[in-house]
Amino acid sequence: MIAIVGLIVVFGSVLAGFSMAGGPISVLFVVSEYLIIGGVALGIMLVSTPGHVLGKMMKKVLGILKPSSFGKDLYLDGLKMLYELFQIARRDGLVAIESHIEEPEKSDLFRRYPKILHMHHPTQFLCDSLRLVLVGSVPPHDLDMLMDSEIEVHHESEAAPVTALTTVGDALPGIGIVAAVLGIVVTMQSIAGPIEEIGHHVASALVGTFLGILLSYGLFAPVANKIAATNAAESEVYQFFRAAVTAFAKGFAPIVVVEFARRAIIAERRPSFMEMENACKSTK
Repeated sequence: MIAIVGLIVVFGSVLAGFSMAGGPISVLFVVSEYLIIGGVALGIMLVSTPGHVLGKMMKKVLGILKPSSFGKDLYLDGLKMLYELFQIARRDGLVAIESHIEEPEKSDLFRRYPKILHMHHPTQFLCDSLRLVLVGSVPPHDLDMLMDSEIEVHHESEAAPVTALTTVGDALPGIGIVAAVLGIVVTMQSIAGPIEEIGHHVASALVGTFLGILLSYGLFAPVANKIAATNAAESEVYQFFRAAVTAFAKGFAPIVVVEFARRAIIAERRPSFMEMENACKSTK
């Protein structure tokens, strides 16, 4: 929602300021300039971006319209869930958590924490990592390296849509100049005509430059940065689970394991130790 408000402020400020300066809004809507800039930008995106990245990019763009779910409440739920899970393993043995991690969407434990279960990829990362703990043949330090490698691969995959948007955004000012030059070509063909007609053509050409710069810095760049910030927040959840699994594989008690996980949360979202302890106690 904040992203939508920000975009409204950007475009609303431009239109309002232009109108206050005496500019007629209608002159900004030159269909030919929009067609050139939009078509070239779309073509660049299709040429430079693989199909699967395009699909992921559309989901990411739509995702910024939703409120952020990476707050303290999410991590408190994560700490409670991990504590419950590791308590079961400590009390009933490692085999007791196998049914939970094999099909987390059917697990009563995971279903009590929908905020966690809703994040499919981080939950799958947690379950896959715990399977290796159950196997017991992977030393904790090797398991930690394996999880770090998976996080790095995930980060590179999630960064691809950001790169695609940034590439097009960086090209838009140049595309705007192309549209403006074509507008000047049209203007030169009418150089012997009435001054009003020449002025109209020049104004239409300048709209191309204006539009290219505005879309680059007012739309594509902030959207790409927003997606990058969301990706970073999701990577923090991976690191959160990584710290917990590593500590669990080393044989620490459940309350110590969740403390390791809590320390992996950035300060802005990290619950205090007392908040974590009270949350864990409430699971009994």
